Amino acid sequence: MSTMDPQGLNTTTPRVNTHRCIPQLIPHRLLRDTQIHHPAVLEEAKRRSVNFHTRLADRITTFAGSMNFVFIHVVLFAVWLALLETYPWPILALVVSLEAIFLSTFVMISQNRQAAFQQAKADHDYEAQELELKTNTELTRQIQILTDELHRRFIRGSA
Repeated sequence: MSTMDPQGLNTTTPRVNTHRCIPQLIPHRLLRDTQIHHPAVLEEAKRRSVNFHTRLADRITTFAGSMNFVFIHVVLFAVWLALLETYPWPILALVVSLEAIFLSTFVMISQNRQAAFQQAKADHDYEAQELELKTNTELTRQIQILTDELHRRFIRGSA
């Protein structure tokens, strides 16, 4: 959206991400608007979208970290305890243990990928900062050369 500032110059208002805040990177949502995301985020989203098992692991981890997951389990366990099994609930204990094993595995997989993403982003930021430092150093040197030349021509030349 373009607007006019008080000096009559055309300015653009920044785009705001209206997508829900999602703790996991879901590639199809990240790739919708490439102007609002860090290049390392986009690269990681593209890398994740390649493999089916990676997309599946991201979706499972995202769902397992939601309140819907908690609500569904509260209802399922209540029904199971009330209707399907008697004390001491051996099958329920087995199912819950197996689910915990698989969910913890998915969480670890997701954490490993998140660590790799953070490292890629840190590497990208480091390269960008190094380039900026090099550019600023060169500009500072050029300013110093120009200042010395001006000083030599106008101050020493008039004396």
